Amino acid sequence: MPKSRIRKKADFTPPPAAKQATSIKLTNRSWVAPVMLALFAIGLAWIVVFYVTDGSLPLESLRNWNIVVGFGFIAGGFAVSTQWK
Repeated sequence: MPKSRIRKKADFTPPPAAKQATSIKLTNRSWVAPVMLALFAIGLAWIVVFYVTDGSLPLESLRNWNIVVGFGFIAGGFAVSTQWK
């Protein structure tokens, strides 16, 4: 029975040099952290003042809705935090 012919493998040739990576220009987001922290602090302060003053401050006309306003500020802080890079 005849032997099969051995095939020579082609030498490895690296792929052509890839194009240089383009730099991604990030926008300046230095405002995000201060705004986020300010919204957290305002929301927390709003709720604390509401409880400490037995509901007479910050806005007495809102009654227990003052808690929702405080949590709204905190939720706004979380919404702003999504912009942080």
